[in-house]
Amino acid sequence: MSANELCKTDIPKMLEITDVVQEGRNQKSFFFWHSIDCKPGQFVMVWLPGIDEKPMAVSYRNKKEFAFTSQAIGKFTNALDKLKKGDKIGIRGPYGNYFSTKDNTSVVAGGVGLSSVSTLIDALKNPLIIYGARSKEHLIYLKRYKNKNMRITTDDGSCGRKGFTTGALEEVLNKNKKIKMIYTCGPEIMMKKIFEICQKYKVECEASLERYMACGFGVCGKCMINDKICCIDGPVFNSKQLGKMPEFGNFARLKSGRKVSVKERHRARTT
Repeated sequence: MSANELCKTDIPKMLEITDVVQEGRNQKSFFFWHSIDCKPGQFVMVWLPGIDEKPMAVSYRNKKEFAFTSQAIGKFTNALDKLKKGDKIGIRGPYGNYFSTKDNTSVVAGGVGLSSVSTLIDALKNPLIIYGARSKEHLIYLKRYKNKNMRITTDDGSCGRKGFTTGALEEVLNKNKKIKMIYTCGPEIMMKKIFEICQKYKVECEASLERYMACGFGVCGKCMINDKICCIDGPVFNSKQLGKMPEFGNFARLKSGRKVSVKERHRARTT
């Protein structure tokens, strides 16, 4: 392995953080001066010795560096939030499948979910971006995509349109018949509604799902969603697959493997 190359491995490689960028409230991007062969939608496993290991989508990538973006909401991500330039963490991967790259598309993201579709946006030809968050201070990448075709929604109306991404998407699809594919990542309840809107307007959909991932390569089975293993069959699933997943938008699993509602799993992530 060359000094500036990160190859796929199941053993974490200790990498030095070369930059930390504040993106939004409690949201930071961590950069590494290493190359990585990663397609839009794939993820890496991030290891903090003595704490835990978690999956993170690759949110920035060029030939010489890559980054992931994290939101501080629980024990692991709060520990990550304290790291500075020059600190080292373990990285292994990339893992999972990836988004297709088609024309005439829209990307719909909620909160830090934009990080999972950011390299996809970079790869697409002029997609319509519909992006929402709780408030202006929770929005990320606004400067990064200032020259893109972007519609913003916030729950409190502090930036863009007051309301949700789902309402903005339905308004777009009702007027624009040229859009043939919707890509989405964000809260699962949002993505379930996005999928239902796509079904209504007969538009294809690809969604990046989040499940608890302990290994990243399909051994532990903790990231199961129905008969699919999220870390290897996903995290990106298409309309046909989503339509055969009764658990999508309804159930997930905790670290223990116990099946709970999506809402309960969300609450568990913040503790």
